[in-house]
Amino acid sequence: MSAPQSILFVGIGNMGWPMAARLLGAGFTVAVNDAVPGRGADFVRQVGGVAADDLTAAVALADIVITMLPTSRHVADAVAVMRAGLKPGHVVIDMSSGAPAATQAIAADLAPLGVVMLDAPVSGGVPRAVTGELAIMAGGDAAALDRVEPVLRAMGTTIHRIGGLGSGQAMKALNNLVSAGGFLIGIEALLIGQQFGIDPGLMTDVLNASTGMNNSTQKKFRQFVLSRQFNSGFGLDLMVKDLSIALEVARASGVAAPFSNLCRELSASAQGLLGPGQDHTALAKLSEALAGVELGAD
Repeated sequence: MSAPQSILFVGIGNMGWPMAARLLGAGFTVAVNDAVPGRGADFVRQVGGVAADDLTAAVALADIVITMLPTSRHVADAVAVMRAGLKPGHVVIDMSSGAPAATQAIAADLAPLGVVMLDAPVSGGVPRAVTGELAIMAGGDAAALDRVEPVLRAMGTTIHRIGGLGSGQAMKALNNLVSAGGFLIGIEALLIGQQFGIDPGLMTDVLNASTGMNNSTQKKFRQFVLSRQFNSGFGLDLMVKDLSIALEVARASGVAAPFSNLCRELSASAQGLLGPGQDHTALAKLSEALAGVELGAD
């Protein structure tokens, strides 16, 4: 079966906007929808495509639907609005960092309509969304994934088929758990080193040439923490949500996860300390507050 050509993309925020732009650049017909008034029209003016203000009408004209929304609740609400326009043969791809159990429940509701749901969350942040170099973690029916693979390849350079529906989202949450753990221990090490008398920028360089290297030491410490910019483009609120999903997966799997719990508790504490709307790299401010010192300060 040939790849579907007409796509309804729901959720054109920080990540969804460049992802939808990549689809347009690859030659797909794209209609966009967003909860923010006027954002769809802005996308059409700047990038192209069609603004889809009426989801029920727009989905009837699409071959597939992509959702890129903050939580599974937002996805469920959007699907409920579109439900009357969904028909047999539609594929719904949730590329949000959602909860596997919630996605499975949505899929079970859609199955009697002849609609297939896949999950395909991404990693790489806004820069790799812009260049189409995202890592995509896909779960669900193999034949449906074959059908939509050209669509996914327009947005990502690596597509990992993880397993059944929800497995991609479980993998994404676990990936962010590992990312958070590396960030937290790295910041703690910088604080210890600075108090000992080692420059934190020099420490970052040494870590990146040594076995302590991780994604945070490479792409976050100098760029967003030591610079005091705290603007990586991925929110702390979303990080806490993803860590909570990882712990839900752990509980459902019967796995004790003490360090995972600690990472989630520290991230939630930073969320409470700093308030909503913070970048996830501002998590460093909690470690600084606990240590009583600011990185880079004399």
